Amino acid sequence: MTNEKKKFSESLLKIVSSLPEHPGVYQYFDKHGKIIYIGKAKNLKKRVSSYFTKKHEYGKLLYLVTSITDIKFIVVSTELDALLLENNLIKKYQPRYNVALKDDKTYPWICIKHERFPRVFQTRNLIRDGSHYFGPYTSLRTMHTLLDLIRKLFSLRNCSLNLSAENIEKKKFRVCLEYHMKNCKGPCENFQSEENYNESINQIIQILKGNISSVIKQLKELMWNFAENYDFENAQILKEKINSLEKYQSRSVIVSPSIEDADVFSILTDETFGYVNFLKVVNGAIVQAHTVEMKKKLDESKEELLMLAIAELRQRFQSEAKEIIVPFLQEVNYPDVKFIVPKIGDKKKLLELSERNAEYYRKDKISRLSLTSKEKSSDRILTTAMNDLRLKELPVLIECFDNSNIQGAHPVSACVVFRNAKPSKNDYRIFNIKTVEGPNDFASMEEVIYRRYKRMMGEKKPLPQLIIIDGGKGQVSAALKSLETLNLNGKIPVIGIAKKLEEIYYPGDSLPLYLNKKSETLKLIQRMRDEAHRFGLKHHRGRRIRESIYSELTEIKGVSEKTAKKLLSKFKSVEEIKKTPVEKIIKTVGKAKAKIITDYFSASVK
Repeated sequence: MTNEKKKFSESLLKIVSSLPEHPGVYQYFDKHGKIIYIGKAKNLKKRVSSYFTKKHEYGKLLYLVTSITDIKFIVVSTELDALLLENNLIKKYQPRYNVALKDDKTYPWICIKHERFPRVFQTRNLIRDGSHYFGPYTSLRTMHTLLDLIRKLFSLRNCSLNLSAENIEKKKFRVCLEYHMKNCKGPCENFQSEENYNESINQIIQILKGNISSVIKQLKELMWNFAENYDFENAQILKEKINSLEKYQSRSVIVSPSIEDADVFSILTDETFGYVNFLKVVNGAIVQAHTVEMKKKLDESKEELLMLAIAELRQRFQSEAKEIIVPFLQEVNYPDVKFIVPKIGDKKKLLELSERNAEYYRKDKISRLSLTSKEKSSDRILTTAMNDLRLKELPVLIECFDNSNIQGAHPVSACVVFRNAKPSKNDYRIFNIKTVEGPNDFASMEEVIYRRYKRMMGEKKPLPQLIIIDGGKGQVSAALKSLETLNLNGKIPVIGIAKKLEEIYYPGDSLPLYLNKKSETLKLIQRMRDEAHRFGLKHHRGRRIRESIYSELTEIKGVSEKTAKKLLSKFKSVEEIKKTPVEKIIKTVGKAKAKIITDYFSASVK
């Protein structure tokens, strides 16, 4: 016995040596009696023996083999049966070392209920009671479009009455509003025969299978029969149904009339995942499309992943197509099914379409992960800021204030708002200073903080978890004074950032906090401070320009600020007003004021 074999118990090797040479499924158990791997084999003995005779250098595979303490197996007739059984057992037990199919959504189906006068409705629960189920529909829009089409074309009941022959004969039921609205033909009172109702159900089944052309053909034949018998009313009703079906059919993705029923599978892999796209083609049109993501566990090959996906998706979508288009041939022998690897033509284009869908899915996943990563980044920044600034809760909502004035004129204060460490520009605000005369930063800050939070409290808006003041101890103390007046002292943390050394000041603390220049907290504070400064200057500059223009017009004796605004609103600039003919100015401000303005500009030119 070799050293490799000595690692395994005699009982385990005895099981391996006694395995039959038939197709089947094997299950590996660990010391706790838990299934850790399920596999399929064309020859059980050869496949399982290979695990115990080969030297395994791959980490997970080596760990799997050394964890096996028991083996059980199930013999089946064909390799296809083994593949299908393996797929079902993996879904049931989800062993640690098997490929994980990352598709936990429960998709809806369209059900045709097994009953007299069957109802047609959507459901997420499959009940094995003889009912017909179509789907699953990965696109709710497609499913609702089909249901709407069915309701438009066919008058079906939607009640849950037991329409047995005995109950109808005893006249237990009366027609409801649906009958009077012509949504139902009243089978409950025997106004519609079971045979006539089932004709509609058979046509619905064909539509749901994708055989729309055959339904259109049947309806056309019936329409012409009505027309030949001069029953033009029923012929017109059928014509409208045919038009609706043709319109729906035209929206399907037509591949090629030469391709009838086929399944198309493509696969894309990276180091960790496989992405398998499935297209279901019926009568030359794509009727379903779906992509699954498969997480690798033992560095599985493309061939293994695609084989598992084909078994799963054909079973899930109840496909019985006799032709499967794939990027490479499969080893499994599907009875009466032909695998095709196209090189040219429409089938090649169809495979390329499937491959593009798999690629789009992969890119979308990466994009979504990137967004999630950014969200996690925001959480990290806020957690760091909370710890660095000794806050009691995450500063999800932060507001920063900066005063701005030029040589004491036109003082304003900017308030910028960050949510989850990102600018919330719709919440930015500018405050024109009302109660302070001259350049007084402290008094301006006191006024703005009071106005801001008095209004927020009045409107019952959520208060921030942190207020940042662009300035040192003086500005922070001024802000604190207003918060005390509003009884918010101690309820909202306030810090100031001084420009020279980027010190962080707390109320009542003479010693500043110095954060690491590379810390995310300091970068967030600096970003908010700079944003408030930019926003304030932008508004301030615009205000000064507007006021200088107004002052030029209001210097004219007899022109009020209201008239100046009206002129600027109409002509946009003073230069444009100077060039405008007097007739147009008269239409805006009247004859008297127009004369004053044009005389003034004529005199200034001279």
